[in-house]
Amino acid sequence: MSSNSELHNHTLSSLNDTELDRFAEVGNRLADAAGEVIRKYFRKKFEIIDKDDLSPVTIADQAAEESMVSIVLENFPSHAIYGEEKGWRSKEKYADYVWVLDPIDGTKSFITGKPVFGTLIALLKKGKPILGIINQPVLRERWIGISGRKSTLNGQEVATRTCTELSRAYLYTTSPHLFKGDAAEAFARVRDKVKVPLYGCDCYAYALLASGYVDLVIESGLRPYDFLALIPVIEGAGGVITDWKGHQLDWKASADSRATSFNVVAAGDKQIHQQALDVLQWD
Repeated sequence: MSSNSELHNHTLSSLNDTELDRFAEVGNRLADAAGEVIRKYFRKKFEIIDKDDLSPVTIADQAAEESMVSIVLENFPSHAIYGEEKGWRSKEKYADYVWVLDPIDGTKSFITGKPVFGTLIALLKKGKPILGIINQPVLRERWIGISGRKSTLNGQEVATRTCTELSRAYLYTTSPHLFKGDAAEAFARVRDKVKVPLYGCDCYAYALLASGYVDLVIESGLRPYDFLALIPVIEGAGGVITDWKGHQLDWKASADSRATSFNVVAAGDKQIHQQALDVLQWD
C-alpha cells in the first residue's frame, strides 16, 4: 500500500509552488471572512436550530459558510464546494478541485462560549487534500498544512512530539459519550492504557497534536468535512492520521456524495499510532 506522503507527492506532481501559494492565499481569505462572522456572534444571544440529526446549527454557521462560498466562487469559478450546511455546490457533478468547508467544527462548544471550536477548510485535488486550515477565530490561531511542506501556526513551523509508548500518551477525544456499541468498547481499551485521557476539544485537539502538546486523538462518527482539513496539517507536522484500521482516510466529493461517517485516529508518533490500532482491534 502506498504511503500517504507518496500519494500526496503524486498528486502534487502537476502542481507548482505558485499554484499552491495561490490556493493558500485564498484559503487564508476564507478563514479571515469566516472568522469575522463568527467573532460577531461568539458569546452573544442567537437562535439555535436542531438539524435532522439533532446536531445544533446557528446563524453563525450559516453566515460563515456563505462568506467562504462567495470568495471561492469569485476566485475559482470552476472549483466545486462541499459545505457542512449546504452540501455540494457546482453546476457539474464532478470537479478536479473541491473546497470542503466546516464553518464551525464544534458548534456545541461555540454556543456554550468555549473557544475550542474551529473553522475547517480543505482543498481536494482529485479526492486528495492538498491544503488544510484549522482556524480558531477567537484566539486568532491558524494552523495551515500544505502537501509537501511543513505545517505552520501563525506562520511558524510546528512539529508533533515523540512519544513511543501508549502508557506515556496524552489522549484527547471530544466526548466519551459519542462512542456507541463496539466503538465505545474499543475506545475504552485505549483510554485505559494511556497516561492521561482528556475531553472536550473538538478540532482544536488535532491542532494541539500538530503543535506537539498532545500525543493521540481518537474519535468516531466524523464526517468528511470534520477531518479532511486535518490531514495536511497533521502530516505536515510529522504526525499520522488514518481510520481505525490504519487505512488512509479517503472520500470522493461529488454531487451524489453523502457525508458518511468515519472513525479517526491521529497520532504525533508512528509508534503509538500503531499501538493504538493494535488496542482498538477494529476489524
